[in-house]
Amino acid sequence: MPSSGDVTIALAGNANVGKSVIFNYLTGADQVVGNWPGKTVDRAEGNFQYNGQKVHVIDLPGIYSFSTFSMEEIVSREYIANEKPDVVINVVDGSVLERNLFFTLQLMEMEVPMVVCVNQMDVAMSKGFQIDTEKLEKALGVPVVPTVAIRGEGLQKLIKKAIISVNDKKIPKTSNEYGGEVEKAVKQLHYFLETEKLDVGYSNRWVAIKLLENDPEINKKVELLSERSVQFANHLALELERIHDEPSFSIIASERYALANRIAAGAQKQSEYKITLSEKLDKILIHPFYGYFTSAMVILGLLIWTFVLGNFISELITNAMSFFQPVDPTLSGPVLAVLWNGAFGGLVAGLTLIVPFVIPFYIMLSYIENSGLLTRVAFMMDSFMQKIGLHGKALIPLILGYGCSVPAIDSTKILETRRERLLAAFAITFAPCSARTIIILSLVAIFVSIWWALALYVLDLLIIFIMGKLALKAMPGESTSLIMEIHSLRLPASSVILKQTWNRTKSLTYLVFPVFIAGSALIQLFYVLGVLEPISNFMAPLTVGWLKLPAFAGILLIVGAVRKEFVLLTLVSFVGTDLSLALTPVQFIVLALIGMLYIPCLSTISILIREFGVKAASAISAANLVTAIVVGGIAAHGLSLFM
Repeated sequence: MPSSGDVTIALAGNANVGKSVIFNYLTGADQVVGNWPGKTVDRAEGNFQYNGQKVHVIDLPGIYSFSTFSMEEIVSREYIANEKPDVVINVVDGSVLERNLFFTLQLMEMEVPMVVCVNQMDVAMSKGFQIDTEKLEKALGVPVVPTVAIRGEGLQKLIKKAIISVNDKKIPKTSNEYGGEVEKAVKQLHYFLETEKLDVGYSNRWVAIKLLENDPEINKKVELLSERSVQFANHLALELERIHDEPSFSIIASERYALANRIAAGAQKQSEYKITLSEKLDKILIHPFYGYFTSAMVILGLLIWTFVLGNFISELITNAMSFFQPVDPTLSGPVLAVLWNGAFGGLVAGLTLIVPFVIPFYIMLSYIENSGLLTRVAFMMDSFMQKIGLHGKALIPLILGYGCSVPAIDSTKILETRRERLLAAFAITFAPCSARTIIILSLVAIFVSIWWALALYVLDLLIIFIMGKLALKAMPGESTSLIMEIHSLRLPASSVILKQTWNRTKSLTYLVFPVFIAGSALIQLFYVLGVLEPISNFMAPLTVGWLKLPAFAGILLIVGAVRKEFVLLTLVSFVGTDLSLALTPVQFIVLALIGMLYIPCLSTISILIREFGVKAASAISAANLVTAIVVGGIAAHGLSLFM
């Protein structure tokens, strides 16, 4: 936390306006990404020095209003109201100025010290917009700085203006008013709140507007202090609704957009409109027909990049660490066996997952995400995702699940409700992550055929859809509509991609490595103590009788609960590299199918417990296990008739 002599700057604005680029430029490597206290929303903060003074920066979540429809909106307004940063830098996209000013006006209503950063001026110019920032500054009554953050242009001036604003301690008093009866109602309620001497932590004008919008959180806070104020606000809101014949929150929103339009129209002019390359590409990317093909190509390209490059890097790491060979506990002693085979084996396993598969996946995902391609894919897939109770934005964590379930479940924070996050996490646990992919490729693609391996992927998609429908029936509720910013396509800066990849990989590493090392050591300890074989024999009616697998398959499934590749590694240690000597083609397919579907690995269960609690994590794990047993048994008996 910053000390009393530090300056605190909060970056606020819509999603995809360049806040994160500015944040990374200012803080460099001195940044921390975690969660807001008691919330599941990402909190990014960092520090930098300016003229010998320490500046603390908070990157608030990208939002469009200060409503209470999402956790991001709640934490942003609570931070500004309660923590009271020294200055708020409101970042707006110059190419869609009118739309972004809708949020700027709400910030001004909160009467916080602020500077407006008009970013992406290059994109605005490419669309034929010329923005007079001096006129905009005069209209808003706060400092305005034009920038092109991705190239670092104007950012030094922005910081200078922000620091000057802190020293001036100037609170914006907007002279911009709404029209007619709306402004009259706001002023009446504002005056009433002043006479009641209410203090709920926000400016009284902003509180008056939120009461007229019937904001539930503000209603609760005000009602505790003055029930008369809420009653008067309801009376004024009903009068507005009678005049306009629409809900009061819609009336306020319309007035705010009208005001934003007037301000934007006075500060910008447009020359002959130029169709940008981004708009030309969008005719294909979000076309009602071709868009599905391009979306499929983006997803397929991401997976091919990950697996082809991942397999190549994995081979290099495996060769480099070939000195690691399991030791025989009867020769070396149980303590050395547990430490070497278990703890060090877990470290090697973590490296062979994160370096070859997770890092390349995150690099490409960051490029797709920051370029704007991912939002277009989410838009195209919205109708499909709605069938399992989710919207297109849920496709983003689901795609992440093909790399690793842990960051995928972590990224469900972008969804609006706990129900949607839980449905998405449930679907993610069925997605074949890189570890499960290794099993499919190593068992089926090599020893049966590539076509059977692809068939397992198709079957997995069908299972995700069916289980998603069942989960939707178990958790009925109304799904939210897809609302997300589709910004212009652009080539992201490599520095931003690398920093974003590092932050994601860093948080994953802190969770995965301890679990892998501890879990591997525990499995090795069980092996040394002779616990695994009796358990495997106990499981024989299931593994041998129902699944038609060899007796040692029970041990494979036990060790695979720590990490899925352990199924393959343990199998090789049992029978050697020529696995065809121990398994039939049907057994290869069934073992890969079970490995793909049954309970998530320890690190995935850990994050499920962290995000949703033990009860939800147990239910999801049980659903995975039952599905694997049922589908695996059907496949074992069915394929035996044909193969």
